[in-house]
Amino acid sequence: MSDGRTGPLPGGGAGGAGSDVHAVAAAAFEEVASAADLRVLDAVRARYLGRGDGLLTVFRKRIGSIPDAEARRALGQTVNALVERLTGAVDERRASLSDVGTDGASEAIDLSWPPPPLRRGHLHPVSRVFRDVRRIFGQLGYIAVEGPEVEYDRYNFTLVNMPPGHPSRDTQDTFFIDDDRVLRTHTSPVQIRSMLVRGAPQRVIVPGKVYRRDYDATHFPMFFQVEGICIDEGIALSDLKGTLEFFARSVYGADRSIRLRPHHFEFTEPSVELDVSCAMCGGKGCRLCKGSGWLEVAGAGMIHPHVLGNGGIDASRYSGFAFGIGIERIAMLAYGIEDGRLLYENDVRFVSQG
Repeated sequence: MSDGRTGPLPGGGAGGAGSDVHAVAAAAFEEVASAADLRVLDAVRARYLGRGDGLLTVFRKRIGSIPDAEARRALGQTVNALVERLTGAVDERRASLSDVGTDGASEAIDLSWPPPPLRRGHLHPVSRVFRDVRRIFGQLGYIAVEGPEVEYDRYNFTLVNMPPGHPSRDTQDTFFIDDDRVLRTHTSPVQIRSMLVRGAPQRVIVPGKVYRRDYDATHFPMFFQVEGICIDEGIALSDLKGTLEFFARSVYGADRSIRLRPHHFEFTEPSVELDVSCAMCGGKGCRLCKGSGWLEVAGAGMIHPHVLGNGGIDASRYSGFAFGIGIERIAMLAYGIEDGRLLYENDVRFVSQG
């Protein structure tokens, strides 16, 4: 008789075949358990479970030659059960070998070897600027407040001197929710809410998202704005100028040129705009600054007496100034970004720079 490793054992009767199949299976289980690596395991599996001449599966071919029906059925059940058990044993051994590597040896770990460098995440440029702006105005005694992004028409327009029929109310500029509510187009409505709650004196900034129907290299349908107000007795335009100069020098450095020029805003009188020399061309003129050499970063002015009154402030006693700063514009100037749309394209290579 064979030892069960080199070929199927002969056996005339059902009993002999049954004995042979168990002997072959026992040898197969032993070889599976002792397989040192995946290559050896695959060879064992092919030897015993190969479709054509596997030492165990070949017994299935013998079933039809057994004359006794009961013996055929018994041998068939035995062979099928042993094949299923051996297949499971091979899979378990394969998983065990995979855990320790294909060569069967555990992976060595040198605890004295320095670890790979830790990859650290980066703050988005807009987030960096937001933090800087809050820190700068915090040094001047301003506190940050928030308000709703879905705002009533009355707060967003009427109470800040934008009556019905004003161009900014046009659907080409504003996202309307319904007849009474809009996605706020600026953070100015929070000025009114803050006046009604805090009265005077107060110094607050309002960081948050605003929404307008606009999209190009320097304008976005959703962008971030920081609006601020300072209300007290004796506040003058010179106080506004000093505040804006402190902000511009803190963000861009003492070597950057700034200018204040007259402008018009409905909620301030008089009104000014703060411009900073273009970082891309150094003031010579380029596509980003549209050839002017300057980029607007803030609108500001003395709060209109009507707006103070709408906020419950006595305009005969108190005065104040307000300013609105576009965070994306600041980021573009601070980091020399030519197209602001890059800020929102979620390219990791872009946001991880610097």
